[in-house]
Parts: sequence; C-alpha cells; structure tokens
Amino acid sequence: MTSENAGKYASLDRIKHSWTRFTAVLSLAAIILYLLLRYLFNYKATISFIPLLVIVIVGGLPLLYGLLFQIRKRQFGADFLAGLSIITAILMGELLVAAIIILMLSGGQALEEFATRRASSTLSALAHRMPSAAHRITGDVTADIRVDEIRVGDRLIVLPHEICPVDGTVESGTGMMDESFLTGEPFRIRKTSGSQVISGALNEDAALTIIADRLAVDSRYARIMQVMRKAEENPPAIRRLADRLGAFYTPLAVLIALTGWLLSGQAERFLAVLVIATPCPLLLAIPISIIGSISLAAKRGIVIKKPVVLEQVGNIRTMFFDKTGTLTHGEPAVTDIVTFPGTSMEGALKFSASLEQYSKHPLAGAILKAAREKHISLQSAESVSEKPGTGLRGQVAGRRVLVTGRKKINDELAALLPPTVSGMECVVILDDRLAGLIRFHDRPRKESKPFIKHLRPKHKVEDLVILSGDREVEVQHLAEIVGIKDVRASLTPEQKLNIIRDRTATVSTLFLGDGINDAPAMLAATVGIAFGQNSDITAEAAGAVIMEPALGKVDELLHIGKRMRRIALESAVGGMVLSTAGMFLAALGFLPPIAGAISQEVIDLLAVLNALRASLPGKELQDF
Repeated sequence: MTSENAGKYASLDRIKHSWTRFTAVLSLAAIILYLLLRYLFNYKATISFIPLLVIVIVGGLPLLYGLLFQIRKRQFGADFLAGLSIITAILMGELLVAAIIILMLSGGQALEEFATRRASSTLSALAHRMPSAAHRITGDVTADIRVDEIRVGDRLIVLPHEICPVDGTVESGTGMMDESFLTGEPFRIRKTSGSQVISGALNEDAALTIIADRLAVDSRYARIMQVMRKAEENPPAIRRLADRLGAFYTPLAVLIALTGWLLSGQAERFLAVLVIATPCPLLLAIPISIIGSISLAAKRGIVIKKPVVLEQVGNIRTMFFDKTGTLTHGEPAVTDIVTFPGTSMEGALKFSASLEQYSKHPLAGAILKAAREKHISLQSAESVSEKPGTGLRGQVAGRRVLVTGRKKINDELAALLPPTVSGMECVVILDDRLAGLIRFHDRPRKESKPFIKHLRPKHKVEDLVILSGDREVEVQHLAEIVGIKDVRASLTPEQKLNIIRDRTATVSTLFLGDGINDAPAMLAATVGIAFGQNSDITAEAAGAVIMEPALGKVDELLHIGKRMRRIALESAVGGMVLSTAGMFLAALGFLPPIAGAISQEVIDLLAVLNALRASLPGKELQDF
C-alpha cells in the first residue's frame, strides 16, 4: 500500500466516522422534533412526519447501499437485519419505526468507534520521534542538513539529549546512550571511541562525534518503521461479537418473518416480525457494555485504545512477554557480592559505593542503592578519575580503590575470579588486591512469578513465551525465576513480528511490552498491551495501555474483559431470546407492528440496563 493510498483510505475512514456521528445526532433530533410537532403542538401527521422523512432519506439511502453491498459479499450479520428492517418499515409507511432503528444502528456504530484509533497514527508518532535534521561536520564548519542528505562516511555530531539520526561509529567523545526502547537491553550503554551507535537511541549528557555507517533509510530505526508498515497492512482477522451472534440470529428472524407472511398472506406480519427482531440488543447493549468497561478500566489506570480488546482478551490462549520493563523493572540491581580474603561484603560495598557516588556509570546507581538498603555509611573520596577503558579510580579512607571490569585487570588477578555467569559484573580492587566481585541483574518484579503461575489455571492461557532482544543467558535467567519454559532471545523486531504473526494465525494471542521495538509485535498480536508510559510509539500501536507498570493491572484488564464479555452476552443473548419469543407471537398475528415496536423498546431497555452493569466495579478484579 502506497502512502498516497494509505492517506486516501484514512480520509475515507474519517468521512465515514463523521457521517455516522452526524446521522446519530440527526436521527435523535428528528425523533424529538416529530414528537414535539405531533403531540405537543398538535400538527397534522403530514407536517409532523417531515423530520422523520428527512432522516429516512439521509440515513436510509446509505443503509440501502450498505445492504446491497452486504448481500453481494454474502454478509448477513446484525447490520444486515437492521437495514432490512428499516427498508421494510419505510415500505410499510412506518417512518417512526424506521427512524428509531436508524438511531439505534448509527448510535451503536458511533459508540463502537469511540476510543478506536487508526493505524496511521502509529506511523505518524514513529516518524515524529525521528529527527528531521542532523549536524554534519565539514572541516571546521558544522552545518545542519536534512537526515536524508546524510551519506555513508559523513562526520556528524550528536548533541546532548538528541536522538541519533543514523547508525554509526563513535569517532570522539565519551557519554551514555539509552538504547532500551530499540534493543530491549535494560541498561544505558557507555559510548566511547570505536563504539557502535544506532539510530533512534537517545544521547544523554555528552556530545558525541560519529561517522555514519549507513544511510538513514537503511538504519535500525528506519527498518522498524518498515516492519511497522507491514504489520499495519496485515492486521489479525477478528470477528466481532455482534457479527458472530448476528450470523445465526439474522437468518432465523428472516425465516420466521417469511413463514408468518406466507402462511397468513399478511405483509403486516412480516414487518411486525422484523420490527421486533431488530437486533438493538446487539447494536446497543454490546457497545454500551464496552463503553462501560472502558470507563471502569480508565478508573483503574488502564486506557483502552481499541474496544475490540475487551472482546478478545478473555479468549487469549498464548501470551507473549517482552523481558525488559515488563517482567523486570528495566534497571540493574545488585544480586550477589563475592568477596575475597581480607574483605567483608559490607567492606567491598562500602568502598565501591563511596567511589561510585562520583560516577555516572549505569551500574553506579545500583551499587549506591544496595549500600543504602544495607544502611552503609559512605565516605568521601579523593583523586577520583574515570578514564574511558580503565575503570573508576580514587582514594577512600586512605586506601586505593579501583572499580573496573574483568577484562581490564591483569591476568594474575583475573585468574582468581570465579567463572563468568549471567548478568553484568564489576571487580572491586583495594590496594592492588581483589576485594570483591559485584554481580548485577535486571531485577524481576515481585509479582512476575505469581502472575505467570496463575495464568493457566485462572485464565486458561495454554502457552507462555518470552520474546526479547536481550542476550539469551539473561533471558534464560529470568525465565527460570518466573517459571516460563519457552524462551526466544536476541530477537530483532522483524523476528518478533514473524513469530507472533505465525502463532496468531491459529490461536488468539496477547503481547505485553514497553519498547519501540515491541510496537510491530503489538500490532500483529490479537491483543497488544503497552506496559507503562515509556514510549508514545508503543502506546499508539497497542490496543490497551497499562499506565502503572504493575502486572496486577494486566490481570485487572483480563478480568474486566471477561466480565464485559459475560455482561454483553447476557444482554445480547437475553434480548435475542425475548425478541425470538416476540417474533413467534408476531408471526402468529398476536403482535401487530406497533405493539411489536413497543415490545422491542421494552426489550432494548432491559438489555441496556443490564449492559450498564459493566461500568460498575466488580467484587474481584485480581486473583493472584
């Protein structure tokens, strides 16, 4: 699909949605005006019927076109029966009945369109985040150029707090970059001469001079946008609840109406059956249940962007999880401290934390937090230096302290270290002797394991899978902690998309993630949930956004969806059962069209009142 065609379809969608809302408002106004003219001002029927005639023409002609279109495509759902009822009522001269059905149909469609976002908004948000300009260095001159003018080999400067425009290699400068939204890695990455940088990463507090390795159109961020386009052009096929119910209800209603007409020879019975058969419980009760549940979810800190999520979330059979920021907190934490003769755990932590309070290294915060949790008092440090590639040095309480990496110490000391395990680590050296080895992991959320454990028995989820861009050893470590056996690691956004698309072709799927690299996967899954507010891109791609990063809120969404579906089915099926009983009475001649219309309104009222229960908080929205 070209961008021109995509824009054309988006414009048509906007016109369609605006027309639906206009029809709903106009039909309500026409009915009210008719009642005022007919019963308050006592105008003659010919005058009072004018507003109804207007709405029948304005709203009826598009419905007639839609009805013919559905017949051609052999789609006989709830909308088909409503359209047939309107046309029959017009032919029989029952304009008020036709206007009421138009109101129900357009009002229901307007309700369903509420909070529904178009796919193009995701790409717009994604493109908006990418910088449009870059700073190219030519000799001693720095000039701003368009990103699409960047050529391989260009020298560019990425200023603090800017987004890197292309993939490249650092020529000079030392600083930190946040790549977590793109790669899935949970930590900020230190960049120095020779380091690789990727487009879309956020530079932090130091200017970096880079050499462009790729054109902007070939860079990592651009590839994610390409994958996003493919995902949006091929969304999972979902049959709406109203369509599934209407698929058998519509033929039944038409059969009863035709039977009553043929056996009696009275066309009024055909109209009476169709009037009472009008699927207003489907057209109103289900959207009202959805809107009530959207309101309830919003009060619980859950934003429903695609109402169909509430219909689908109770049928999920496979759940995919991103690792970083969803099952984990997305930040390093000290998980183990190995000590050596002459140094206690508290001593190793005290000396390293006293020095790290002067550092901006990603692991410094984790060490300081561990020291605070153990109530260790820090001391001042002197002669602090942190040269790229050597580690952090200084003097604390008269002792020389070095905090560095395993590969940056001499072979004699390295031979004394235990084997490398999962996670990250740093070595603490006091006066040229090994003092400690501090290990870090991306800390799992406390609720991750019980949440995962309860999904199969409580929500009938059959398969649980972790999809992550992180290293396999890290993902396996987390999977063992939380209890997930199916692990896919070191994945690109393209690979995530293909895995989810293949599974979604056979079962209902849910994907939970929080990074830009998760957005295509969210679009491909039956249900996509954005966890937290880390990325506007992810929020646009998702069907629901969990504002507070807590897995308990995901469980609440599952319960709200299941509860909404139950209430919607009670309202719709209950109304259809009562309507079916009324249809038989109408076919036998016991209910004329007017009485059928009144009976249908009573049924509608009962269905709507029951549907309103979805907006009320339930007794239990969490069960783990």
